[in-house]
Amino acid sequence: MTLALTNAHVIPVVGDAFEGVIVVGDDGRIAAAGADVAIPEGAEVIDVRGATVTPGLIDAHVHLGVHPEGDGAAASDTNEMTGPNQAAVRTIDAIDPFDEGFDVALSGGVTTVGVNPGSGNPIGGQATVLRTHGRIVDRMVLRAPAGVKSALGENPKRVYGEKKQTPSTRLGNAKIIREAFVAAQNYMRKHEAAEAGKPVDVDLAHEALAAVLRGEIPWRQHAHRADDIVTAVRLAEEFGYRLVIDHGTEAHVVADYLAERDIPVLIGPLFTTKSKMELRGRSIANPGKLAAAGVEISIITDHPVIPINFLVHQASLAVREGLDERTALEAITINPARVLGIDTELGSIEAGKRADLVVWNGDPLDVMARPARVLIDGRTVYEYDREARTDRVAPRDAA
Repeated sequence: MTLALTNAHVIPVVGDAFEGVIVVGDDGRIAAAGADVAIPEGAEVIDVRGATVTPGLIDAHVHLGVHPEGDGAAASDTNEMTGPNQAAVRTIDAIDPFDEGFDVALSGGVTTVGVNPGSGNPIGGQATVLRTHGRIVDRMVLRAPAGVKSALGENPKRVYGEKKQTPSTRLGNAKIIREAFVAAQNYMRKHEAAEAGKPVDVDLAHEALAAVLRGEIPWRQHAHRADDIVTAVRLAEEFGYRLVIDHGTEAHVVADYLAERDIPVLIGPLFTTKSKMELRGRSIANPGKLAAAGVEISIITDHPVIPINFLVHQASLAVREGLDERTALEAITINPARVLGIDTELGSIEAGKRADLVVWNGDPLDVMARPARVLIDGRTVYEYDREARTDRVAPRDAA
């Protein structure tokens, strides 16, 4: 059935805010949005009485479903730490859609996530983009694979150093990555040279890295320290792949270098303590510094490191520390959509896009505001009753 949200203050993210109507077609996409939009005859009308409506929020770097809430490390499937090159593993094969974290995401207005492997390996595996409501992972997925996760710095050094294996240094981290890409290039050349009709062996790790080399998916580089970020750029320029910096704790130190190369930074988590050397430069002021230098930023929680419903609060406090409000909203909507390769579908309120919408009971960047209603593809999946102080998530069976 066609749906109309009326009397809304709409922040479309792309374009200026307006007071008006959003019409959602029975295909779950936005049919029209604007100040003078007519309500179609027979439409279900939801009068939001002056509430603010934004696109569904997007967190491009989480471990939702592979590190379930409340189960601890024993249930974690974030890292396959049996060898430093795990390009063949896929988070889609480990995501538990019944993880409580998916409901927590909805309570914070997060409708789409990028689920990454962990950072225990120099090459951690393939990421998945999916919605935050459903019971069958394959029906929740928007893009898989959506990138290959890699890690520089302390984490793989510690994991394999304790095993007395390579890599135990930053030199070793880079060596593993370079060798893997050289092997993938050789694999691609072998396939290109193969005679027509001749069977060719398939290697899953090489196939994943070949997709990166062909530019089909980005290289998602975990890097905190400025020198590790520059190493990531060096490797990307050597092999010609599309680089995204994840975390970027010291990215502001080399912000000009990144801006010159149009390399986006997924910055966060921002609320953690400085629990290791690489986090000494962590500051909630860093997103504002990066944006001011011309770097495209997205803000991430790294859930469960920071609970995913705090995504918007990280943006709010970054504004307090100097980040422009518009950029803050872009950093949790259209920018991560662009990084994940779904910006033609999600990330803003525009005709033709999927109707993932959040109805806020106040200014979304006000820490006292919260989602009153969350829609995915035009269907209400979450509601909060302010008077009763209770919330409701739609049954997963309906998804």
